[in-house]
Amino acid sequence: MKLTKKSHACVRLAKEGRTLVIDPGGFSEEDAAVGADAILVTHEHPDHFDEGRLRAALEADPAAEIWTLKSVADQITAAFPGRVHTVGHGDTFTAAGFEVQVHGELHAVIHPDIPRITNVGYLIDGGKVFHPGDALTVPGHPVETLMLPVMAPWNKISEVIDYVREVGPRRAYDVHDALLTDLARPIYDRQIGALGGTDHQRLAPGASAEL
Repeated sequence: MKLTKKSHACVRLAKEGRTLVIDPGGFSEEDAAVGADAILVTHEHPDHFDEGRLRAALEADPAAEIWTLKSVADQITAAFPGRVHTVGHGDTFTAAGFEVQVHGELHAVIHPDIPRITNVGYLIDGGKVFHPGDALTVPGHPVETLMLPVMAPWNKISEVIDYVREVGPRRAYDVHDALLTDLARPIYDRQIGALGGTDHQRLAPGASAEL
């Protein structure tokens, strides 16, 4: 499987000539989802869900489909009948040849005064990759590659480090990093790498790794 990092929370997974894209939001490249056979969206926040990017992908390929939670599906189902699938915690499905399990139900707490929205994470191919969206969901299943949300209004680095320890992946790659400045990146790299207990890596947007 080939993992390609796109800007912020978006990643592309490719195997056997097919491509799965997760969270092509407004902080990612405009063509982040173009060429995808299947798209997964974790929740409705605009840095993860951008209708224009989804439309570009689905219009470019009439066979492309989307799997997401109800709050997102309700906004786009009418435009693409039969191509948008609603999922929730505990569901399993196959998308573009990838086996997907859905884990989690709620977005992390931003502030007690802000109502929590729904959020799901996606475990790909039996634990090859786990993308939690905007939550520190522990899937209760071995994870080889954790897509690690390193910087957000709802987290701090101690929580990120403890999350890596709890999931216990073989490796962790940064996502949710568009707000992290170049000055801060070495600090995060050093502390997560030293304390997380796993191989912590960072890919620049457009860079790839073989899993």
